[in-house]
Amino acid sequence: MSHMTYLEAAVVGLVQGVTELFPVSSLGHNVLIPALVGGSWASDLNVAKPESPYLAFIVGLHVATALALLVYFWRDWIRIIGGFFSSLRVRAAFPWLRLDTRDQKLAWMIILATIPVGIVGLLAEHAFRVIFGRPIAAGFFLIVNGVILYCGEKFRTHRSVQADQAAAADRAREQKLVSAGAGPPDPPTALEGSPPQSGHRALQPPSSHQAVRQEEMALAERADERLAKVGYAQAVIIGSAQILALLAGISRDGVTMVAGMARGLSREDAARFAFLLATPVIFAAGVLKVPDLTGSLGNGIHGQILLGSALSFVGAYVSVRFLMKYFQTRTLTPFAIYCFVVGLGSVIYLGLIK
Repeated sequence: MSHMTYLEAAVVGLVQGVTELFPVSSLGHNVLIPALVGGSWASDLNVAKPESPYLAFIVGLHVATALALLVYFWRDWIRIIGGFFSSLRVRAAFPWLRLDTRDQKLAWMIILATIPVGIVGLLAEHAFRVIFGRPIAAGFFLIVNGVILYCGEKFRTHRSVQADQAAAADRAREQKLVSAGAGPPDPPTALEGSPPQSGHRALQPPSSHQAVRQEEMALAERADERLAKVGYAQAVIIGSAQILALLAGISRDGVTMVAGMARGLSREDAARFAFLLATPVIFAAGVLKVPDLTGSLGNGIHGQILLGSALSFVGAYVSVRFLMKYFQTRTLTPFAIYCFVVGLGSVIYLGLIK
């Protein structure tokens, strides 16, 4: 079995955590880096090799990445999971009743949007890896990823631009309320006038940390209000974009954001929905590889797995905190340029020079 050093595990773990959430393709980077470094890295970290412990390692790191997303969005997931179970109770008691609360709709949107990539991933992951999981292919698809991100920004719909303005107005209102020293009022928690799901926040001067948390929670709830209005069919279309990420070099969050903006979401809401959609997919992919890591493929690299997972968790958590702020006011264009330049450079180096 191939050996994996602690340095290799540390680099791969950190790269996995950061690039899984940045729209630059974690799998693409984890295929390209060993090939570009060469030597023992190329032999130890070959994702296309049959029964590769490296593939099990990097997919296993998805568990750490998903845990970082769960830690960051834990309050949101409590609401969403609560909405799912409340929808089951409502449907059991009143089968004819429409599900119309924010959290009920968002829970089912995430479930339905995850189904296409789940089916394709289970049926075709091996074929995608063997055919397209090679360094030259990863470099080519990184170029494609850059083009997708650039076109997503260049040809944004008018609805998406208007949604940006609406999200900015919501942020300004919440900041004004918090800076005035009052806890922001609960946004409506159900669509079309349904009763609220929680009580009114007490009006009290918050501490600096409390003010930040109150603002974040209020903005998250308002974002989910906007997302819940997208509807199930549009959610499935957006979620299906994740299938492209089975190609090494195509970013899951990047293509999902572009699909969301194409369907009229603001950049901020598209990023939030992409991260929420990615959580169950990333977690499931990682869990499926855990038996490989605890079995024969993981022999001799358990310490490396722990180190890589720890760094993947830290990288993912810092990345999601940064990106949720970044996409409030900034674009995908820098990531598009990065992917195009790195992808083109990799193809030239691996195909013509090396």
